[in-house]
Amino acid sequence: MFLNLIDRSEPRIVRLEEPIRMIGVSTKTSLKTIYKDTMRLGEEYQKAKNLIRNKSIPWAFVAISKDFSDNNSRWEYLMGDVVTSFDDGISKGLVSFEIPAKTYAVFTIRPRFGFLWGLAIGLTKRYIYTQWLPDSKYDSDNTTIGDFEYHDERSVARKPSIDLYVSIKEKNQK
Repeated sequence: MFLNLIDRSEPRIVRLEEPIRMIGVSTKTSLKTIYKDTMRLGEEYQKAKNLIRNKSIPWAFVAISKDFSDNNSRWEYLMGDVVTSFDDGISKGLVSFEIPAKTYAVFTIRPRFGFLWGLAIGLTKRYIYTQWLPDSKYDSDNTTIGDFEYHDERSVARKPSIDLYVSIKEKNQK
């Protein structure tokens, strides 16, 4: 029923040449609590976003999954604005993170309706990690980051879309 919500096209393989810096909020989450946690974290971000300095222009927002563990299915989830630097400091209660310059598979997500964002992202991630990666010439390279959503002006357009970046390395590569 929901299979037509995701795009099964081959992703773009890109190498980020420069890291992406973000300032925002963070929480620990799990497969059982991710939807509830993202709603709560989104509210926390909305309250704190005016405290974020050095926002990039044009505007961009990221939602990051890192430190995922297969043993307990828990990971850190961060969301916040892309910034040009951390030089002016980070307000109390906020966190910073630098998305590393490395190789990513980029999947574009285009939900049919705005209320389907969470479902479309979840189904796309399930497809990537259970079907695309095992059948591809890549492995997940989640040594510093698993994946991140990149939201920009396209995410608020009439026909919205975002890019989901998945950290990868060629199979059999250490």
